[in-house]
Amino acid sequence: MPKISQQDYQKRLDRLTEIFSDIVSHADAQATHRCPYRDARDRCTAAFSCGNQIAAAEKGEPATCGHDGTFDYSLAWEADPATLERARKQLDRVKRSAAARREGKPLPTGPGTVSHDGRTEPLAVGMTLFDCADELAVEVPTSCLRNGRCHECVVEVSAGEDALCARTEAEGFLRPPYRLACQALVERDDIDVAFAPLRRRPRILVRAHADAAASPAAFDPLVTRRGDEVLYDGAVVDRYREHMLGLAVDLGTTTVVLDFVDLETGKSVHSAAFENPQAFGGSDVMNRISYDRDDKAGELQKAAASAISRAIVDGCARLGLGRETIYEIVVAANPTMRDILFKLDVQGIGQKPYKSSIEHAFLAGERANTALSALARRLGLRANREARVYGLPLIASHVGGDAAAALVALEQGFAEAETVMLVDMGTNTEVVVKHGGRMLAASCPAGPAFEGGLVRYGMPACDGAIETVRLGADGEAAYETIGGKQPLGLCGSGLIDLLAALRRGDVLTAKGVFTADRKQKDMTVVPEHGITFSKEDASNLGQAKAANYCGQYIVMRALGVGPAEVERLYLAGGFANYVNVRNAQSIGLLAPVPEKRVVKAGNAAARGARAILLSGTRRRALEREVQAIDHIELETTPDFFDLFVDGCQFKPMPAHLVPEGTAA
Repeated sequence: MPKISQQDYQKRLDRLTEIFSDIVSHADAQATHRCPYRDARDRCTAAFSCGNQIAAAEKGEPATCGHDGTFDYSLAWEADPATLERARKQLDRVKRSAAARREGKPLPTGPGTVSHDGRTEPLAVGMTLFDCADELAVEVPTSCLRNGRCHECVVEVSAGEDALCARTEAEGFLRPPYRLACQALVERDDIDVAFAPLRRRPRILVRAHADAAASPAAFDPLVTRRGDEVLYDGAVVDRYREHMLGLAVDLGTTTVVLDFVDLETGKSVHSAAFENPQAFGGSDVMNRISYDRDDKAGELQKAAASAISRAIVDGCARLGLGRETIYEIVVAANPTMRDILFKLDVQGIGQKPYKSSIEHAFLAGERANTALSALARRLGLRANREARVYGLPLIASHVGGDAAAALVALEQGFAEAETVMLVDMGTNTEVVVKHGGRMLAASCPAGPAFEGGLVRYGMPACDGAIETVRLGADGEAAYETIGGKQPLGLCGSGLIDLLAALRRGDVLTAKGVFTADRKQKDMTVVPEHGITFSKEDASNLGQAKAANYCGQYIVMRALGVGPAEVERLYLAGGFANYVNVRNAQSIGLLAPVPEKRVVKAGNAAARGARAILLSGTRRRALEREVQAIDHIELETTPDFFDLFVDGCQFKPMPAHLVPEGTAA
């Protein structure tokens, strides 16, 4: 009998482990969300009527189960005393609350209050934050009947943590100030509590500049129809259900955007956006990588998959369709976000040489490309049971599928000019420059300062965020908010305007120090709403700005091209679309390319993902094209530290770049 090598044995063992992992994941999903009366063909076998039953077209045939997967059936299978006791307590609380409302007797309240987004209600002992959210008409996601299993109802408690009970076992994966709304019970009613769900709805970028439109791609989706059969890449996967949908997803570190696309016409039929609910694991990719290990591994994946699934269910409900009509999901994301969603170990991305396990396998010749594909149900995404999830290929290191998707959306513009630059601004900014027949890319770990983090009154671009700021001669701020609502804080575009105005008015030095008094710690921006801006805020913004500065400066310099030679500068991303270019250039956030050559490309990653969803030909071409893009690791540049320190200052980038190794 021939001997099996240790290497072959390990490969087989790994394959068996992967198979069993898939079985366990699938079994867990089935036990949690599948009705015990639903068979493998989604038919109802129950002998009683149910609101989820859809009558069969032919008489005598069993009804179809129309359940959308949002109900948690797991308690039907459990006999755990702790679970039963928790359910009893919750039911008792609901009964008492309902009885009080019927009798017109509100629960006894104390002097404390609970608030969210400007609304306030009295606080009562015995309520959970989920109950408080109901009182405040705040939508908090859940798919487990509020019993702490789905981990979707994460909220950020900004005040009054002492009024709440200690963290339960179900909240073990969270750290302050995050809680599960269904588990955080009010124990004191003499303290003011404030909270916000992690899945707020940011402003969705619907339209983009005309010049930024994606070039027409071949319409040849992998999902096709042959009579009454639905095929995926030529193989039959389902019967035709009157509609065939696909989903293009831009999975960002801070926000998530979904585009529902009709795969028969190529038209977008619905869109959705929300904050990435993984914020409890950190505000940037490095913190997420550190979080996703040991006993907390998998929580970030569950959060992302649950949020996307919730958006799928909501979107399908709005369209009047079942989630079974979604046959493919294309995901554009940076390597960390993508690999977490695909249940891969991301620890290697956080340490030198900063490459994912997929990129390592590709470089070793073990893979033909860096794209990923998996069954949606294996990832916990609610779609057709045979639906596939496609993760766009990586360029290199932290430059991922989101940058690749943006290049697809902007390919016509890149083809028409000799020197083109893409800056996809975000928590992790990507810079790509084409010049002299080469394309060079870099990743800039900018962090969340311009997207709602590290700045005391910073916030994402949601209703109530100050998006534009002007300072009058008297120093008083004139501003506009998103949605015309009362100001709650400043989003990225407002912070850029504020910094530029403070510099023009000589209120702030280039190093972020207040000119009137160098010991001054902060200043009031909107006195009637208590919104301030501090020296610490300026420091955090300066470091985020420096990362963007270095990325653009070093990539251009490596190709021997200056800002004046860039024929077209594409600004991609929802944040960049609302930035005042002149203000951004005045503080050094953007290279001083002539303003008439700057094109706001909108959400290019989402449009690129949509193009890939609609064309198998373009998909295969992209898998080859990304392999020809060179990558530069900014930190390996000899003068990186000097450039970063210089980039922290709020002053314009030099129009003429100093060659490497030359004294400035």
